[in-house]
Amino acid sequence: MTAGPRRDTRGIVDAPDLFAHVRFRRREPAAGLRPYLEHYWLIDWDLTEPYAAHVVPHPSVNLVFQRYEAGDGPRERSGYAEVAGVDPGLFARKLAGRGRVCGVQFRPGGFRPFAPGRPVSAWTGLRADAAGALRLPPPVGAVLDPDDEDARVAALDAFLLALEPRPDPRATLAMAVADRVRTDRTVLRVDRLAQDAGLSARSLQRLFSAYVGVGPKWVILRYRIHEALERAGSDAAVDWAWLAADLGYSDQAHLVRDFTATVGVPPTAFAPR
Repeated sequence: MTAGPRRDTRGIVDAPDLFAHVRFRRREPAAGLRPYLEHYWLIDWDLTEPYAAHVVPHPSVNLVFQRYEAGDGPRERSGYAEVAGVDPGLFARKLAGRGRVCGVQFRPGGFRPFAPGRPVSAWTGLRADAAGALRLPPPVGAVLDPDDEDARVAALDAFLLALEPRPDPRATLAMAVADRVRTDRTVLRVDRLAQDAGLSARSLQRLFSAYVGVGPKWVILRYRIHEALERAGSDAAVDWAWLAADLGYSDQAHLVRDFTATVGVPPTAFAPR
């Protein structure tokens, strides 16, 4: 497990452009929550022109408190909280006027102890009202009202600790296996990953369905795309044939296909941006 919030921008499409339009911060949760959470992420904006943000999501569940001054309805303008399951595609959100989002990114495998009644795959691709998804009502005002960032973090800590997540050995195993996929670029095959975890491939599939929400092959692919996106966003020219081989693809065409399907544009169209 990593110590403190991540510093990379993996998954954010055109991170410099996003950071030029919004205030984006990551904050560390309370010690008792760190085994389950990646970090909190806080965004505030005050825009004179609308801006569209795009993210290739991590294989993580998020709890998102949000308020949009220019929202379409009273719920968006007053603020609400929702559980966002793992998003299989590209996430896009149009931002306008003023607004605020305070998010909780769970580790892949870390959400189930907070909502043990359903497999995490039941949330995949869905955005559900947090009041119905969790056993306590979310403190929307306490999280979104304060301008004091520390007060917002404290409200998130208090709410999540009150949900009393209990240690779950299978959640711990799922988090460890998913973290290995993220940090070890030599992990390319599900059967080898399962063998190293002491499981059959089928058992690993069931574990990921129940605790991560998507299969291990999908997680391997998503982290490959994150790496390709990070390289494409750099200033250096990208040798896509070399990168495809480095990421374990059989050829450049397969990387281009997966990148295009996930990000929405081919690497050659994205890189100059």
